[in-house]
Amino acid sequence: MTRSALLLAATAALTCVPTAAMAQQVDVGAPAPDAPTPDTSAADTRHRPRTDIHSNRDTSPSALIGNTQSAPPPGLIGDWQKIRTRLGEQGIGLTARYASESGYNFAGGERKLFRETGQFDVGALLDLDKLVGLQGGAFQATITWRRGYDLTTDAGLNTLQQVQEVYGRGQTVRVTQLWYEQKIGDRVEVKLGRTNPGEDFAVFSCHFQNLSFCGAPPGNLNGDYWYNWPVGQWGARVHVDLPRDFYVQGAVYEINPRNLDNGFFVAHFEGATGVLIPVEAGWSRGGNDGHVGSYKVGGWIGTADGDDILLDVNRRPVPITGLSPLRRSSRYGVYVSVQQQLTGTSKDGKAATGLSMFANYTQSDRATTLTDNQIALGLFYKGLVPAVPGDVLGVAVARTNVNSRAEQTDRLTGIPARDAEYAAEVYYSIHPADWLELRPNVQWVHQPGGVRAAKDVGVLGMKAAITL
Repeated sequence: MTRSALLLAATAALTCVPTAAMAQQVDVGAPAPDAPTPDTSAADTRHRPRTDIHSNRDTSPSALIGNTQSAPPPGLIGDWQKIRTRLGEQGIGLTARYASESGYNFAGGERKLFRETGQFDVGALLDLDKLVGLQGGAFQATITWRRGYDLTTDAGLNTLQQVQEVYGRGQTVRVTQLWYEQKIGDRVEVKLGRTNPGEDFAVFSCHFQNLSFCGAPPGNLNGDYWYNWPVGQWGARVHVDLPRDFYVQGAVYEINPRNLDNGFFVAHFEGATGVLIPVEAGWSRGGNDGHVGSYKVGGWIGTADGDDILLDVNRRPVPITGLSPLRRSSRYGVYVSVQQQLTGTSKDGKAATGLSMFANYTQSDRATTLTDNQIALGLFYKGLVPAVPGDVLGVAVARTNVNSRAEQTDRLTGIPARDAEYAAEVYYSIHPADWLELRPNVQWVHQPGGVRAAKDVGVLGMKAAITL
């Protein structure tokens, strides 16, 4: 499993915004505005957020999506002989990067191994106002290539959440984004095309390497029908900004297992099994007063059928009868996401220094979901070492719960009953060069797989990104 990356959310008194302003996406863990890299996370492998072409919105966790209203982000090969600058002036933003995640399990697992995996992606963001005079229009295209080896599988860690979030969804080249977005008036945006729900709903950053703290949590718990980055699917979203920094939005996305195919394709037009319908309401706060934050609440319904975790077609336990599982006609869940700057300063609507926190809670239906709920809490501290521009210290803990109905199935089957998995991670992010971000981390997983008797897992990791 696993722009953004992996995705992020949150935004003291409420303040009114200018009529034309759009509600801000906030990422309190992103490097400070004055960091030598772009103000978004180069190592976020899960999300591409809503475009920043026509508003003052913080583009986090956009990992280097081209913003055609400003200079292109610095890269290893610079401005490509001024090509990117000239294209940007015409409304064409080009980006390319490689994000890498390495890990060595110094504790736990079936064997000690080192594994590296990564993602290369290239993107183009077109400002249609500049290009063709279509005011408020934008078009995004992104191709991703995932490669490498999975430490979770190869070392036999047996964790519920991957220790290298960028691995998964097929080590293949795919069209991840191919969408058009149009601003209508001052407060409405419509988005159509190949996209994914994690770009716009339950959006969360991907600064950590453990999947428990990366991307939209509903997709991490319900990955068989909520497809996060880098899987693209047909979708349509309407976002409405309300007075005083509130907003509401809703969408419809295709649920089509063919979108998980390994072979390259642009889009599928057959094979859908249902639709995913998420809704979300929230409030965000930027400004320069050191109180950046946001609060979101949302929910979803998926109309694709799903197998009951415990019962058969006669509503008796499957392990006893051996019959086919009962098919449920809908699946659903709710989530809450909070990010808040606690101390320090902010600039241009972004946390610049000091301490910030986040809290994510997700609950899925218990009839069909193996991991039915998750809570994740964490802290970010910026400016720990004043001599290191853009440094960020991140600390997080999470509990991923195994559905008690699945636990009952385990007991009836005669295997160790699963309970909950507890994960923790600490990282320190630095920027040795404009085009390079390094994020060494340490992870610890208690009760991997939710099995009480399983040995704890410890991982030394390195998350890195090179901007081209």
